[in-house]
Amino acid sequence: MVELYEDERLDYLFNEELRIIQSPSVFSFSLDAVLLAHFAYMPIQKGQIVDLCTGNGVIPLLLSRRTKGTIIGIEIQERLCDMARRSVQYNGLEGQIEIIHGDIKEAPQRIGYSRYDVVTCNPPYFPAVGKDELSKNEHIAIARHEIYCTLEDVIRVSSQLLKQGGKAAFVHRPGRLLDLVTLMRQYRLEPKRLRFVYPKEGKEANMILIEGTKDASPDLKVLPPLVVYDENNEYTEETKRILYGIISS
Repeated sequence: MVELYEDERLDYLFNEELRIIQSPSVFSFSLDAVLLAHFAYMPIQKGQIVDLCTGNGVIPLLLSRRTKGTIIGIEIQERLCDMARRSVQYNGLEGQIEIIHGDIKEAPQRIGYSRYDVVTCNPPYFPAVGKDELSKNEHIAIARHEIYCTLEDVIRVSSQLLKQGGKAAFVHRPGRLLDLVTLMRQYRLEPKRLRFVYPKEGKEANMILIEGTKDASPDLKVLPPLVVYDENNEYTEETKRILYGIISS
């Protein structure tokens, strides 16, 4: 058993095969991380994967059920990094998942350039703002706002880590779509798959999932939309399959 600190709790991931350490005052994962873990291409038998801004390690944990490859999670917040490492230990995944405490901007120098098959990232969504506008919770402020890394940092580092033909997958807000596409092309990550996520039928999209391939030729596929809730405010059948079923590509 791993030790839990302060207000930490040990939660089941949705299919109850894995458990994860969470804390309401520090960090709890949300739907966007789960959707990204489902959306991203994964090599099944072998490969090297990196998850940037890994938080409490939810994406590496979920990806471990989709691939036998090795997974590195990188997180700048020491407390979250410790939570992620203890979750990896609890699930007996030390041989597959490594959690590194550090700045993603230093990742290529630390773990190697042009070595990886897949990079995933659920980055901070919002530009840095004045101190008065940030959450008083430092952990939440860093997770939500571009305090330690910008969207350009995320995409540049992803490209530096990937081998030619490697894939990078991101989740973000629809309002940043043009920024994403522009930066991905600037850093040689050609957008290849795009999916819009809608909270309900008839509502505006509130998330996008996008994947690019390093040094690929242009050919963007826009996938069918994902609607999260039905008219009764319950998860749609597809959302249920993603959350509770076997995660597959």
